Amino acid sequence: MKTNRRYFLRSAAATVSSAHLFPTLLTGAPEQTPIVRLAFIGVGGRGRSHVEQALYRPDVTITALCDIDPEAINLTKAMIRKAGRGEPAVFGKNDEDFLNMLKRDDIDGVVIATPWEWHVPMAVATMKSGKYAGVEVSATVTLKESWDLIEASEKSGMPCMILENVCYRRDVMAVLNMIRQGMFGEMLYAHCGYQHDLRNVKFNDGTVKQGVGAEFGAKGYSEARWRTQHSVDRNGDLYPTHGLGPVAHWLNINRGNRFLHLTSTATKSRGLHNYVVDKGGANHPNAKVNFKLGDVVTTVIQCANGENIVIMHDTNLPRPYSLGFRAQGTRGIWMDDGKMIYLEGVSAKPHQWEPFKEYQEKYDHPIWKRHAQTAENAGHGGIDFFVLRAFIESVKRKVAPPIDVYDAAVWSAISPLSEESIAKGSKPVEIPDFTRGKWKTNQPIFALNDDY
Repeated sequence: MKTNRRYFLRSAAATVSSAHLFPTLLTGAPEQTPIVRLAFIGVGGRGRSHVEQALYRPDVTITALCDIDPEAINLTKAMIRKAGRGEPAVFGKNDEDFLNMLKRDDIDGVVIATPWEWHVPMAVATMKSGKYAGVEVSATVTLKESWDLIEASEKSGMPCMILENVCYRRDVMAVLNMIRQGMFGEMLYAHCGYQHDLRNVKFNDGTVKQGVGAEFGAKGYSEARWRTQHSVDRNGDLYPTHGLGPVAHWLNINRGNRFLHLTSTATKSRGLHNYVVDKGGANHPNAKVNFKLGDVVTTVIQCANGENIVIMHDTNLPRPYSLGFRAQGTRGIWMDDGKMIYLEGVSAKPHQWEPFKEYQEKYDHPIWKRHAQTAENAGHGGIDFFVLRAFIESVKRKVAPPIDVYDAAVWSAISPLSEESIAKGSKPVEIPDFTRGKWKTNQPIFALNDDY
C-alpha cells in the first residue's frame, strides 16, 4: 500500500501515544525481529485455536507450552508436529509451573488462555519476566486485578494486550470506518452485549449420552469445570468485553473520552435451574444449587463526552446468538440484528431501513481489504486471525499493542462494577480512570495501521 502524508502523520501520532505509556519501547520506525518466539499458557480449545493461527506464520516459532491437562498438551504437540515445526518445551507439573516456563530466555511473548481467575497472576508474572503478555477475555475478574495489571505493565515497561477478537469483526470495523469518516454525525449512543445461550457450555460432562448435561465443577468437562461456578457466586455482567471492546473504539474510550459511571440491573435467576431439571431431573444434586447470576443483566454506562452505552448479558436462556450492536449518531443509525442502516440524506427513502450490505462493501476497513483472503480459515469468521496478528506484530515491532493494558483494565472492570451496582440496588457506581488523566491527550491507535 502506498503511504501518503495523512497516513504517515496518523501513524506517527499513534507511535507517540504508545511510547509515552511504555517508555522502554522503541519509537519511530523500530527494527523488526525476524522471528517472534511465542509461548502458550493454556492450550485447551481456545488456546489451541491461537496455536493454530501461529503455526500459519513462518515468522513465529512456538518455544514452550504450559497446561496441567496432559490431553491438551498432547493434542497441541500433535498439531505442531503435523505442521512440521520443532518440539516445544512443556510445562504443567502443577498450577505454578508456568513460573518456571517464564524463566526461559527464548520467549518474546506469551498467549494466556486459561480460566479467568488465572489471567492476572499469569499476565503479571509474564510482564515481570520481561515478556509481552496477550491475555484472553475477560482480562480481570476484580477491580483490584485491573489495577494490578496496570501496575505490573507500568513498572516493568512491558505491554499487555487483551485478545478481544470481536474488535476485528468485519462489520463493526466497517462501522468504525464510517464513524471516523463522519457518516453517523456526532455519536450519541451505542448498544452491545453478550447474548449467547451457554447452558450446554456451563453444564457438560464430556459425553453425548441421552439425559446428561447437568454436571459442572469437578464432574464437568472443559469450561464447565470452572466457568459455571461464576454463575453460582456472582450476579453481574460476567462477560462484557465482546460487545464493549468495539464500542469503546467507536467512542474513543481512553483516547479523548472515558467511562464515567454505570448502573446495572438483573432479572431473577431461572434459566440454569430449569436446564438442570430438564437434563438431569428434579432430583439431580445440581437442581438444589442456588445460581446467583440473573438471567438477563442490563448495564448502562455514561461517558465523559455525553454518550450512553447499554450492555446486555444474557447467557442462561434459550435464544439465538447476538452481540446486539447498535451505533447511533446525529446523522443515522446501524443495527447488527437485521443488518440494517439508516443515514439521513444518504438512505434512499426517509425513515426507512435499508440493508447494510452495500455499505459494508463500500466502507470495508482497509485491514480487512488487505488480509481477508489470509483470514478465511481462521476461527469466528476470521477475527481470530486479526487479533493474534495484532499481538504478534506488536511483539515483532517492539511497540505497544493497538488494544492495550488500559483497555484490558477498564473493559474488564465492568464485571465487578456491575456486581457492585446490583448489590446496592442498582445505584450508580463510578468507573475508575485507569489512565490517570492520560485519556485527555491520548490519541486513537486501534486499526490506524493497515497491518494491525
